[in-house]
Amino acid sequence: MPPPRWRLILNGKSAGDEDLREAVQVLREDGVALDVRVTWEDGDAERYVGEAIDDGVDTVIAAGGDGTLSEVSTALACRDETAGVLPSLGLVPLGTANDFATAAGIPDAPLEALRLVQGTGPVSMDLLRIEAEDGDHWCANLASGGFGTEVTVETDEGLKKMLGGLAYLITGIARLGRIEPVRARVHGPDFDWRGDFIALGVGNGRQAGGGQALCPDALIDDGALDLTIVPELSGEVAATVGALLKDGKHAALDRVATRARLPWVELEADQPLTLNLDGEPVLSRRFRIECVPGRVRMHLPAECPLRMQPPA
Repeated sequence: MPPPRWRLILNGKSAGDEDLREAVQVLREDGVALDVRVTWEDGDAERYVGEAIDDGVDTVIAAGGDGTLSEVSTALACRDETAGVLPSLGLVPLGTANDFATAAGIPDAPLEALRLVQGTGPVSMDLLRIEAEDGDHWCANLASGGFGTEVTVETDEGLKKMLGGLAYLITGIARLGRIEPVRARVHGPDFDWRGDFIALGVGNGRQAGGGQALCPDALIDDGALDLTIVPELSGEVAATVGALLKDGKHAALDRVATRARLPWVELEADQPLTLNLDGEPVLSRRFRIECVPGRVRMHLPAECPLRMQPPA
């Protein structure tokens, strides 16, 4: 039997990671035919995925953060669905926050993450497809808007490099005095909401922005997206902050949020608003977001909490 053929697509910001270099060598010594490609500019990940498919690679591994995972999964999702079986997808978390990997239980250590790919079969995973005024986009983890999006967009790259996910918290605290609500209409099958929100999440995964669990019950294989809307809190801000300190942020979110589980949702606003799609900010007055069931096959832990039906 020929050795498994893998193609690792590495975010150029992590090109000097020694632990990853050693892990790649270990897998090669195990008999895995593992090639590495490093992204340098926009479009590289898409090109490398296309080359991997043309080369008949078995598995494509995204090595980076949520943005790298989204780029690689998007490149897979955009391939013609009649083109045959696509390579499976793996992830080595090397980003600042690694929100998807954290929620999915994927190990941080590069060798353990690669061993996970080696030792588990791929499972079907949904993706989110987003229609905006500038065209179509895809999202593997979570689309977010409002306060959390502004924090993610404004957080300094140097601060993220020094402090990791803590950088988002510091930026968020700095913004607390200038949260501006967004007026919008959000609707889907048997669901309609109008008003001002300060945070919104449309989840395939559960968290974004360095640990903000906007969609704490989302599943990646249920054929649906999870919607969370946090309305303008007005006089409830103090009570909510108190709940954050006393009961934890999930309890505070449960107290004020509107939630739904839908196959698709449309978002319309009077003024252009920004949705953060796994780190990619997209500006539009109108978004349509739909769940595309089982669009990719991914290697995940056997007890991954994001799965609806973990293997026995």
